[in-house]
Amino acid sequence: MAEARYDAVADFYTTGFDAIAEPASLALLDLLGPPAGLRVLDVACGHGRITRALAGRGADVTGVDISAALIARAVAAERDQPLGIRYIHADVASGAGLDPATFDAVTCNFGLSDIDDLDQATGSIAAALRAGGCFVFSILHPCFAGARDVSGSWPATGRYYDEGHWTAGDALSVLRQKVGANHRMLSTYLNTFRRHGLWLDHIREPEPEAEWAQKRPGADRGPVYLAARCVKSPQACKA
Repeated sequence: MAEARYDAVADFYTTGFDAIAEPASLALLDLLGPPAGLRVLDVACGHGRITRALAGRGADVTGVDISAALIARAVAAERDQPLGIRYIHADVASGAGLDPATFDAVTCNFGLSDIDDLDQATGSIAAALRAGGCFVFSILHPCFAGARDVSGSWPATGRYYDEGHWTAGDALSVLRQKVGANHRMLSTYLNTFRRHGLWLDHIREPEPEAEWAQKRPGADRGPVYLAARCVKSPQACKA
């Protein structure tokens, strides 16, 4: 069960992923633009890392995540330092707790590969957005093949064209050993968004930090991260 997968690594997420410094997260925030006054839904919010950053910049934020353990940590952080954030424990693919056309923007930071049902989740995201609202996300680049000392978007024994859920069988990625990831081609992401009326507006492929690349020889020869902004059309295009 997906919820149990992420409950099991809640401590790992909380201690290992707290600062907002990596290029993909910074690109996401930049693509969103000034969030003050916006109603924002943070999908796969985890322990609330991006959620708190958005609220601290003046957004009215709701976070949703499938993991009860991660949501509990987010709620605890909100209790300690109140920012007015509302958290929902739910699978975004179900749409539970999300009122239609409520949000000006939806964000998802490194969460799409952790979502098993991309089509249903995208439908929920599109339904929650008002017409003209934007969906901004960041992911490990689907074309990132990895390197000797870093896990890629798909397993070392696979290919870019082999979509599906996988788990790491080596020590390169503790996280991917425990929870795995859903590898999808870039075309799968973009075509899924388009089916639900989310049209690509801007895309970035930020370079990894120099220090990160120096510790992982060869990992920066191709794209590592991807961040993009999609806009909800007034009428969803079914194609």
